[in-house]
Amino acid sequence: MRTPALTMTVALVMAVSSTIAHAKTVKVEFTAVETEVAIDNKGTKYKAWTYNGQFPGPVVRATEGDTIEFSLTNPKTNTFPHSMDFHAGEMDFLKNHKPVERGETHRITFTPKKPGIFFYHCGVQPMIQHIARGMMGAIIIDPKDPNALPKADREYVLVQSELWNNPDDVQGMFDRKYDHAMFNGGVFKYHPFLGGKPLEAKPGERVRIFIVNAGPNNFSAFHPIGEIWDNAWASGNPANKLTGVQTVVVGPGDAYTVDVVVDNEGGYPLVTHSLTDALRGAIAVLLVKKDAQTLPLMPFVERATKK
Repeated sequence: MRTPALTMTVALVMAVSSTIAHAKTVKVEFTAVETEVAIDNKGTKYKAWTYNGQFPGPVVRATEGDTIEFSLTNPKTNTFPHSMDFHAGEMDFLKNHKPVERGETHRITFTPKKPGIFFYHCGVQPMIQHIARGMMGAIIIDPKDPNALPKADREYVLVQSELWNNPDDVQGMFDRKYDHAMFNGGVFKYHPFLGGKPLEAKPGERVRIFIVNAGPNNFSAFHPIGEIWDNAWASGNPANKLTGVQTVVVGPGDAYTVDVVVDNEGGYPLVTHSLTDALRGAIAVLLVKKDAQTLPLMPFVERATKK
């Protein structure tokens, strides 16, 4: 027969075990693909360097304490070496971030110790060009405690970056003479009045945006027009909570998690308030309506077809 103290202990253990995620192994396989991708709503093609044919690369997601087993393959058909730098990882740079030559595969194993939203990118020189041409993306490390953040009804990842019409203009990249700014590899990709498709949500839903600034040079001043960020977390870490924030400043290579709860139907642009970049393409409209469709984390980002 259980004593009251034993019963309480068992109940406590069961409650803790039901809320704490258990570590697992997450396998992630990327291939460096040098290909053409569409970078605007007119289908304009761009000679990009990508992970798995996507600009930006696929979202990687794991939980704090998991083991991530990552491999990057650089096919012989490519022209350049490529690499991977995960901002979520704490590991030896020389061993793990080395260039992967054509015909090689490089493997990295690491355990992310801090939760949040982080940047990943190629680190081969000139790194500014590898990032600008598309070798970048987002990695989400969810907290072990599933209650560390408020429950979101839907989530979106936005990766902001600058675009040069001439992908070989490395000097222009150093001189900040860029042509466009964009979210998720597309100029006005989520602007429905300019040929794009909006993000969607229902009234009253908590919408979580993981905003990553790939740069390579400019700061993002991420702001919801007609709304206020309900909460914001620097690098997505639950310990870094802000409340009632109009704009979050996201530096190159940095990221934020932001939540917004919209009560009324309508269109709510999500922009960088560095207006030269907003008006060059970094505007995403959140369309709030009762019949909102379910969209993936990074909506309308498709893998490129073979060259």
